[in-house]
Amino acid sequence: MSDKKVQSRRKFLTTTSAAAAGAGALSFPMISKAQTVNLRFQSTWPAKDIFHEYAQDFCDKVNKMSSGRLKIDLLPAGSVVKAFDLLDAVSKGTLDGGHGVVAYWYGKSPALALWGSGPAFGMDANMVLAWHKYGGGKAMLDGIYKSLNLDVVSYLYGPMPTQPLGWFKKPVTKVDEMKGLKYRTVGLSIDIFKDFGVSVNALPGAEIVPAMDRGLLDAAEFNNASSDRILGFPDVSKVCMLQSFHQASEQFEILFNKKKVDALPAELRAMIDNAVEASSADMSWKAIDRYSKDYIEMQEKQGVKFYKTPDSILRAQLAAWDKIIDAKSQENADFKRVLESMRTFAQRACRWQNDTLVDYKMAYNHFFGRKAPAKKS
Repeated sequence: MSDKKVQSRRKFLTTTSAAAAGAGALSFPMISKAQTVNLRFQSTWPAKDIFHEYAQDFCDKVNKMSSGRLKIDLLPAGSVVKAFDLLDAVSKGTLDGGHGVVAYWYGKSPALALWGSGPAFGMDANMVLAWHKYGGGKAMLDGIYKSLNLDVVSYLYGPMPTQPLGWFKKPVTKVDEMKGLKYRTVGLSIDIFKDFGVSVNALPGAEIVPAMDRGLLDAAEFNNASSDRILGFPDVSKVCMLQSFHQASEQFEILFNKKKVDALPAELRAMIDNAVEASSADMSWKAIDRYSKDYIEMQEKQGVKFYKTPDSILRAQLAAWDKIIDAKSQENADFKRVLESMRTFAQRACRWQNDTLVDYKMAYNHFFGRKAPAKKS
């Protein structure tokens, strides 16, 4: 083969390879080599609380999914601002984002408390999240934040189990026994207990047990067996009343400063969306594991006695809620709009769930229930 033919063949192969590479490049998405975006987040929880751990789990998922292109650094409550100041700090850009609950912003608008406080027309927390995503709740929440000139993007996730009535000096058997107590709760739950004649103080998580220890509170609720144990409730009380409608369907909120989110590439925003949903499932599974362990260990190792809240108190909570939602609906158009949306969704969804779900307690009692001792002849 002559030198000219060899050169011609090499030129053909080089040209063909370049063309193929170009076609290949067109068939695959361009991968951005942009510099890492660093975001500073703060939670509304003490560093030792399992809630802060949930917040860290979300950050870890985003950091891992983005392969280092987006890095969220998380701080505990009080590192930059107080827990109840988080929303404003994220809106103003003092923080890039944060982790809390919508009920904490009750002072901004009573409608916000509906994402957490009250019986939610019989919906559990997962059903409230279903309403939020598919029943119009998200658009309403976004609209309320916008009307309040809050420059944030909100993601709700993490269905919480029913919260206890709380920790008391002795078991509560009727509503009258709560009258005059100095009690901690937040959101519209404040109004429920005020209807009982309770003196309410809305303290953030880290301040509750010290206040009980100093006698500034007679009783308090926070959230769950693990958080309550970590925060030290068994050190100041040995009585916990389980079951309540004051916060039966709450969920977590992840906040981002809107300008920060809007500036991110579309693929990073998609990663955040998916990390939220992955974290929601993971949180619900972790809660079952951790809460059940701490529930048993508080009884066996710390001498805590758990009691079911009497039905008379639960019914009184529902009656108080009727009065609250009637008054708030007349005072606030957003409240009425959110409430009616929840009501419509709950009437359909709860009917389906209540008719469909089997009584799991029946199976539990079959396998683990105490059997009566054999009678002596």
